[in-house]
Amino acid sequence: MEMQIDILTLFPESVDAMLNVSILGRAQERGCIAIRTHQIRAYTTNKQMQVDDYPYGGGRGAVMQADPLFRCWEHVVNTYGPGRTIFMSPCGRTFTQSVARELKANYSHLILVCGHYEGIDQRFIDECVDEELSMGDFVLTGGEIPAMAVADAVCRMVPGVLPDAECFEEESHWDGLLEYPQYSRPAMWHDRAVPEILLSGDHAKVAAWRKKESYKRTMARRPDLFAQFDERKLTTKAERKVLQQAREEFAAENAKPAAQKPEV
Repeated sequence: MEMQIDILTLFPESVDAMLNVSILGRAQERGCIAIRTHQIRAYTTNKQMQVDDYPYGGGRGAVMQADPLFRCWEHVVNTYGPGRTIFMSPCGRTFTQSVARELKANYSHLILVCGHYEGIDQRFIDECVDEELSMGDFVLTGGEIPAMAVADAVCRMVPGVLPDAECFEEESHWDGLLEYPQYSRPAMWHDRAVPEILLSGDHAKVAAWRKKESYKRTMARRPDLFAQFDERKLTTKAERKVLQQAREEFAAENAKPAAQKPEV
């Protein structure tokens, strides 16, 4: 099996409902991946199934206790083997496509820890967690949505999950660019036509058009990404020509109209 993912959560039903259907569900049935959820409450030792308590030092809210988390984590490690343990946290490094590729390339087993309330006991992090990952500069009520995002982004690159690698290698962020616009039938919709080049049947011209539009979209929407694009990857004259065309078209399309002379 290419990838195993174990998710420690207080809400396994919500995670299962998302990750056990559609593409990832079918991939699990074929044995390409395995995604398992584990109810943290099942590993508490008190009758109330309590997994949180007041924070030392005072303050609002509650903190998830280290022991139930550790018992759940220990069960996963003892049952399925050690894995890269990741705590989903707004304090972690930002999760990107490059991080997803890194996790896919370097690890075959991920253990994702979902926090809740005001966070989790730092001692569990210090003892068991290898790294923390964040979805960005915002805060959610729990780690389930980030964990599902990580699982989806990583698993879809596993061979056999999607029909072939081209399905994800031409998408946004794979090569540092945003994906080109997509169109489907009919060719005319609400007086809006599909670009003629896509109807030409000329695969080379279509590929060049898509790359050009990818450049332009990245320039317009994510100039920060485009600034990091390494032009040294363009090894042929044709590739460099497409980039130059994209720059020229982008400049023309975004040029400010000349100021009109005031009427006399």
